[in-house]
Amino acid sequence: MSIQFGTDGWRAVISEEFTFDNVRRVAQAIAEKTLSDLPATQRGIPPLMVVGFDTRFLSDRYAIAVAEVLAANSIRVCLAQADAPTPVISYAIVDKKAQGGVMITASHNPPRYNGIKLKAGYGGSASAATAKAVEARITNNHTTRSIPKQMELAAAIDVGLVTRFDPLPAYEKHIRTLVDFERIRQARINEAPVNVAVDAMYGTGRLYLRHLLEDAGCVVTELRSEMNPGFNGIHPEPIERHLKPLIDLMVEGRYQIGLATDGDADRIGAVDPSGRFIDPHCIMALLLDYLLNDRHLKGSVVKTVSTTQMLNRLAARHGLKIYETPVGFNHISDLMLRESVVLGGEESGGISILGHIPEGDGILMGLLLVELVAVRGKTLVQLLDEFMAAPDMGVFCYARLDRPVRPFHKADLVADLLARAPKELAGVPIDHISDQDGVKYILHDNSWLLIRPSGTEPILRIYAESHSDEQVQRLLEAGAQIAESRLGARQFVLHT
Repeated sequence: MSIQFGTDGWRAVISEEFTFDNVRRVAQAIAEKTLSDLPATQRGIPPLMVVGFDTRFLSDRYAIAVAEVLAANSIRVCLAQADAPTPVISYAIVDKKAQGGVMITASHNPPRYNGIKLKAGYGGSASAATAKAVEARITNNHTTRSIPKQMELAAAIDVGLVTRFDPLPAYEKHIRTLVDFERIRQARINEAPVNVAVDAMYGTGRLYLRHLLEDAGCVVTELRSEMNPGFNGIHPEPIERHLKPLIDLMVEGRYQIGLATDGDADRIGAVDPSGRFIDPHCIMALLLDYLLNDRHLKGSVVKTVSTTQMLNRLAARHGLKIYETPVGFNHISDLMLRESVVLGGEESGGISILGHIPEGDGILMGLLLVELVAVRGKTLVQLLDEFMAAPDMGVFCYARLDRPVRPFHKADLVADLLARAPKELAGVPIDHISDQDGVKYILHDNSWLLIRPSGTEPILRIYAESHSDEQVQRLLEAGAQIAESRLGARQFVLHT
């Protein structure tokens, strides 16, 4: 048995690798790691862990299984009373001063997956070293045939080791320090409150974002908010091809902004009244511009290797330091813990800001986007057009191609891509190459192409950003040809 943590926890197909037995094995290893990390002064005092879960099939039962194992190891557990977003559970860890937490979710993955996200005491993802230590304990326990400890939930509640709780009140109080609810409430567009369409994609953002927006005086219509453990067969990732219901609703003309969150609501996507999808690159650029110009925040900027150059240009405009990290919010989290970061984000839509926990938060970002539209009185497309018209910015376009693949060694692909790197792509010379995460070709005109395997799914991702949609497509085609020539056509599969 091999259980390995990817860029954000462990994910596997339900009933294949993701079984109750394996969940308990992971929980036992987490319990042992948690106890071993306790300072000597706290030995003998039961540590506290927070456990939450998403809307997926059996997630609530898996969460109970985790709580039962932790309790059997004399660890106190605050177990969410209902499905909740990952950032809400992560904030609860900080609010309750817990040692860490476990979130049962496969985030944006297809419905047949489930997973475990391991969170540290600061509310962000556990470090890579911690994940490796948990993996080692899983392997050792399997080798020694050590069986996970268990205590029935009812018994654990009776002795006070497990407590059910509602994570919303503490989170809402904190969010009100980061979002100007009053300015949203006072805003009037055509003499009416801000009208917002929200697509929960059957995930944990359901009810949460609507509740907070209505508290801010918005009129909200919510789509796909009912409980559906199979997500009605959709892929709960807030990207354009999965958001047709929201796009169709937006073009009716009744809403100023459309928002979408993924399966566990740590990612955000948006739609303009024109029906245009606003990707996370543009969301980050607009929010960073707003935080710097309207909120006058100071600090650095952090982005992953697959994220827009617009952030680089904004940072240069304001004289701010910018960091580029491998994909995975844990890398952004590391920097947010060390210094003041105005905004940290990744291409997938995980974004956080100064004053918040180091964790992607689709709920918070949705609220901030509504505040931006309310304060400036313009649509996202109008704001983007103005933003890109600035002499020091220019037009940026982006797209991503996902190719399902059979397993292969990432290091071999990277080495081959570096060894046989082309001199130009889509007619533009390559300026330099980065192998920080996959291989990224940066061109003379500031365009780029990135080829990297996903850390959460059997997919090879090909990303491109340039100054026109046509050039982006040319770069993606070149990237697909390069990948196929290096891996071989038989490495690619037709379906995920």
